Amino acid sequence: MSAGDREVVVTGLGVTSAFGRGEDALWAGLAAGRAAFAPVTRFAADRYRTDAAATLPDAADLDAELARVVDHACAQAGLGAPERSRAPLLLGRHADPAVARRPLAAQGRTAISDTAAELARSQGLRGPARTYTNACVAAATALAEGAARVRGGLEERVVVAAGYLVDEDNFALFSAGRALAPDGALRSFSAGRRGLLLGDGVGAVVLESRATAAARGARPLGVLAGWGLAGDAHHVCQPHPGGRGMARAITAALDKAGLTPADIGYVNAHGTGTPHNDAAETAALRRALGDDVDRVPVSSTKSLHGHALEASGMLELAVTLLALRHGTLPVNAGYRGPDDDCRLDLVVGEPRRAEPRHALSLNAAFGGANTAWVVSAP
Repeated sequence: MSAGDREVVVTGLGVTSAFGRGEDALWAGLAAGRAAFAPVTRFAADRYRTDAAATLPDAADLDAELARVVDHACAQAGLGAPERSRAPLLLGRHADPAVARRPLAAQGRTAISDTAAELARSQGLRGPARTYTNACVAAATALAEGAARVRGGLEERVVVAAGYLVDEDNFALFSAGRALAPDGALRSFSAGRRGLLLGDGVGAVVLESRATAAARGARPLGVLAGWGLAGDAHHVCQPHPGGRGMARAITAALDKAGLTPADIGYVNAHGTGTPHNDAAETAALRRALGDDVDRVPVSSTKSLHGHALEASGMLELAVTLLALRHGTLPVNAGYRGPDDDCRLDLVVGEPRRAEPRHALSLNAAFGGANTAWVVSAP
């Protein structure tokens, strides 16, 4: 089988965000360019640094929302029972804090280690099941594992899912750490940015080799052309100020894709809206892309849909796939003006028409973990 035949393509996508269920609802929210932040109603938030988050009002529990997106992704990919029965499930998700506080012996099938297996059984996925909980790169790490298994010929297809719904435990923790934006806006890369805001995100994709998809007559939605994972071990909470780990992840992703910085036409940035993260990410982009950084449009769609923690990589992969499909780059919302530490070609004011062939999607997490994806049009 040729290298092109082993190219990893996405053939199914299911997604839920504060904008609604499904890719059409997500794209409508992104195209409108209006942030989904509003006062939280699923718990009393008036005692915290802010009461704002991006939540889906009628969200069910996380297990139900995950089952919904996995089923939709498999159906869109045209997977019947025989195809599902051979597919592994890789799941990035947040542990239920109430369960985590129980002794391990008392957690039973609600333990985080069992959640992927339970979800897989409910959806007829009989391959291996694995759960990833490495904070804000959990989804991206699960995607990398899935793509590597397909590209390496170990699996015909892999289902990857991830989910986070805004909960009071994390809301309280980020508030206590003074990480939440008190003005109720996430202003990525902007002067006067004051922090992040949380948001619901649940998604799933079906990954296959191009040859396998073609043999079934499945239509690729996009290509996972390359990926990179790198750690900088700089600080338990803060990124390396020079973007060392993120830059290495970007370079590794480009190398795996066989591309150069000149090939990249859009960056969907991690962009949490915190002073340290956005400055470090800018430094990483300058280090990895060199002179090309000044011509590449950048936006962080967390400014619209919020920070989905463990599910960020999945939600933002969906965003990047949709941006390539529609030839429109989502806006970097909440922008107030330039910051000397964040000199980038930001998409501000309104979405920008463009038709890039290749885009980067970036994520970072506590502990110095960094991921980068090259996402290509089909």
